[in-house]
Amino acid sequence: ERRARSQQRRRLGEEATKLFNDANELLNRIAREGLLKPRGVYGIFPANSTGEDIKLYKDESRKDELGVIHCLRQQARKRSGQPNRSLADYVAPEESGIKDWLGGFAVTSGIGLNALVKEFDDNQDDYNSILAKAVADRLAEAFAEYLHEKVRKEVWGYGAGENLSNEELVKEKYQGIRPAPGYPAQPDHTEKITLFNLLNATEDASIQLTESLAMMPAASVSGFYFSHPDAEYFNLGKLNKDQLEEYAKRKDMPLDEMEKWLGPNLAYDR
Repeated sequence: ERRARSQQRRRLGEEATKLFNDANELLNRIAREGLLKPRGVYGIFPANSTGEDIKLYKDESRKDELGVIHCLRQQARKRSGQPNRSLADYVAPEESGIKDWLGGFAVTSGIGLNALVKEFDDNQDDYNSILAKAVADRLAEAFAEYLHEKVRKEVWGYGAGENLSNEELVKEKYQGIRPAPGYPAQPDHTEKITLFNLLNATEDASIQLTESLAMMPAASVSGFYFSHPDAEYFNLGKLNKDQLEEYAKRKDMPLDEMEKWLGPNLAYDR
């Protein structure tokens, strides 16, 4: 039995090494021939929170509203001393008089991917077809990570003194978070529409939203930048009808439509 496990580990190690080498070979070809053309856009906007909303302003005078990001708050009963979180908590309240900001980004590494995948599909090369999609996805994530670091250190500058190892970067030891609409802290995909309008992402980064609000090309990443030192990712959990009614009213959308988008998060039957 011990011998069988040893042989299995060796076989899995060989397969992992082959996959790693094949991916790097494909990555080298992509770079050499310019097969994928990454594009991205980001913005840092003057912002303040008001209740569960985050107001964005056109300029530093903070008089003219540019848009509103709508947030939701955890409703599960917590242990004493544990807050029910909302992303709006990570932006200074309007009444505080503190000037704060919110960032947004959208990046893709999928431009040119269809042609590369078609080349492999035409040759019945399913392995490299799947590998190309996986490499493009990893490049998009790496692009998002690179851009976030640039924003922290140079553009926004709140992390100018940051000096982290690769291991610390992987563990997200830096200040701030970049949550995305549709993910645990804000599962409402419709907030992606506001984000894309703010960034002019379709025109400037060639990323489109489908009817189901998926991003095309698929190898794309988008989200918001929060700089608050206490900001951390969290799972929103289940929502009761009273909060969803209030949320739909804030967004000026019909309740049944909001229930459709947030179906998996409802604590009640529609």
